[in-house]
Amino acid sequence: MNIRMVLIENGVKNVSLNTVISPAWTTDWMSEEGKAKLQAFGIAPPTIKQQVCHTELFHEGEAIQCPHCGSYNTRVISQFGSTACKALYVCDNCREPFDYFKCH
Repeated sequence: MNIRMVLIENGVKNVSLNTVISPAWTTDWMSEEGKAKLQAFGIAPPTIKQQVCHTELFHEGEAIQCPHCGSYNTRVISQFGSTACKALYVCDNCREPFDYFKCH
């Protein structure tokens, strides 16, 4: 309703919004620009699904690159970071903790 109201308030007439819940959103739809913005903010973007993502919720063998120094010498601290879609990692080179946006 909020989207509809903002559109109407800004002169858009005949508003038609469709909510689509299938197929479910996936990180495969994330643009390279979006991934770069995550990394610039200090969040490791999701890795390419064909290379390291697994169908299980979480896989400790994933090589996740540190968004701060670029090292792959990282390890998982928690399966869940600041949100359920992220895992908490730490870089053993620069010692910085970071969220990793898990593949979905």
